[in-house]
Amino acid sequence: MEDFMKLYSMATTLFLLIGVVPLALAGGHNYGQALSKSILFFEAQRSGYLPGSQRVKWRGHSGLFDGKANGVDLVGGYYDAGDNVKFGLPMAFTVTMMSWSIIEYGKQMALSGELGHAMEAIKWGTDYLIKAHPQPHVLYGEVGDGNTDHYCWQRPEDMTTSRKAYRIDQNNPGSDLAGETAAAMAAASIVFRRYNPAYSRLLLTHAYQLFDFADKYRGKYDSSITVAQKYYRSVSGYADELLWGAAWLYKATNNQYYLNYLGRNGDALGGTGWAMTEFGWDVKYAGVQTLVAKFLMGGKARGNRRVFGKYQEKAEFFMCSCLGKSSRNVQKTPGGLIFRQRWNNLQFVTSASFLLTVYADYLTSARRNLRCASGTVTPPQLLAFAKSQVDYILGDNPRATSYMVGYGNNWPQQVHHRGSSIVSIKVNPSFVSCRGGYATWYSRKASDPNLLTGAIVGGPDAYDNFADERNNFQQTEPATYNNAPLLGVLARLHAGHGGYNQLLPVEIPFAAQIKPTPQAKVTPSAGLVAIAQKTIGTWVANGKTYYKYSVTVNNKSNKTIKNLNLSVSKLYGPLWGLTKQAGGSYGFPAWVSSLPAGKSLEFVYIHTSSPAKVLVLGYKLA
Repeated sequence: MEDFMKLYSMATTLFLLIGVVPLALAGGHNYGQALSKSILFFEAQRSGYLPGSQRVKWRGHSGLFDGKANGVDLVGGYYDAGDNVKFGLPMAFTVTMMSWSIIEYGKQMALSGELGHAMEAIKWGTDYLIKAHPQPHVLYGEVGDGNTDHYCWQRPEDMTTSRKAYRIDQNNPGSDLAGETAAAMAAASIVFRRYNPAYSRLLLTHAYQLFDFADKYRGKYDSSITVAQKYYRSVSGYADELLWGAAWLYKATNNQYYLNYLGRNGDALGGTGWAMTEFGWDVKYAGVQTLVAKFLMGGKARGNRRVFGKYQEKAEFFMCSCLGKSSRNVQKTPGGLIFRQRWNNLQFVTSASFLLTVYADYLTSARRNLRCASGTVTPPQLLAFAKSQVDYILGDNPRATSYMVGYGNNWPQQVHHRGSSIVSIKVNPSFVSCRGGYATWYSRKASDPNLLTGAIVGGPDAYDNFADERNNFQQTEPATYNNAPLLGVLARLHAGHGGYNQLLPVEIPFAAQIKPTPQAKVTPSAGLVAIAQKTIGTWVANGKTYYKYSVTVNNKSNKTIKNLNLSVSKLYGPLWGLTKQAGGSYGFPAWVSSLPAGKSLEFVYIHTSSPAKVLVLGYKLA
């Protein structure tokens, strides 16, 4: 949280598979280490009673009486940035983006050993948000007061500032706050569905209630919680959060009501009209448009295809704008970094990088390229640009500075953060007074006594300049919502060819030379379905010979085939063009629902062995 008002002022060639370099290796960065550190930052931001598993040892318990004066338990949650206030809007957005990261890239996080830590980070947030929502139409949106808090420079463990709690209710509405919190609850319910079903159902109950509250009693939250205006003013209003909440509730429940809500209100609430060049805690349109585009490409639009197509146009405008291929492009620094504003600019870089990454994966699933005003962009190109932004943050920039604290060899030493800049209470328990903290610690020119590992600071200006000074809060203050979107991107980049999500296959080691060696192989057919395989390429990488196989499924009948069910055994690599089903069998890809008479479907796979065994288990004739 800044010190004054924060303004938001299978591509068509199946990725040219053999030409894709493993992302985890290509940039020279240890994305796995960056991921681990980025998650660790959230432990430094914890408020409340710290658990025995706490890994950031220089922190202690804090905010233990939050909510008591209001007759409610509001202990817990996160401090948003370098101060000791708990702001509900950015906290909920942080939870939503951490959850979205796991929904898309949980498998990669598991492979890196960080899935458990990421889920703990989410639960620390949702446990608090549950407390903050004690009644269906009551939601506490802030604990503490930015004005009094900024007057002091104290450790959270010492703070003597106001801990008054502020709320919205049906007489004092806040649709943006309630809508974002509904989105956070719904997204997190997906994360915990398999691991903690009872908790997932509880989160979904809160999501339902909060969305109903947001939609029924409309108004801007900072008109009800006026103390937030100077710090987290809702410039974009609440329309985007209503759509955002509906999108996440549909994704969590498959309830047609929320899908139709998006279709019915797309024009009125701006989802089909706003072409954005930013995405963040205030402005959610690009995120909504990206989700709706996925629903459309996945064949879930139902009766909303026309409206959802307009959402997708705006989503793709955002992507093209970031790439510099639109009619209105995002500004970039000379070093190539997306630049929106001097004040905490990296929040927009990490959130944009996340949308670019997931959209590249969505396009791959739909076998589509991105069509921009100045040319076509393939999914690998989209992903490569997102990677360039992450690499810049991690040190590939004109200053050779890592803007993630504790990563690389040259990171900010004077972070604008009360806890990290004052000696740990574990080292020196002497009380640090309100103004004494400014005199003794804030004005020090030395490095912070506590390492705020993983924190993404505000970052450089429009010319790649950066001043590592504690009082330069525009550039040296970190925030939870800077880190949250980055979790998914780092997991995706770290996986490289070692793991992949439900949409995007693993990447195959680069092959300097391809040797096309077509070899037809017919696999047994089942009745009116014939399957033909052939080898369409081989290459050698790291001493291993890789084979790329094409498989064609032919409908030889005079009727349409539905519910195709295939078995693919003796497969030792990635497969593109089919959807894996429960039980391990395969069906039509998301973009195909049937196979007309006389038509064929192609899928491909790659491994270092002889052809897999493909058998037809069943189908229906329509």
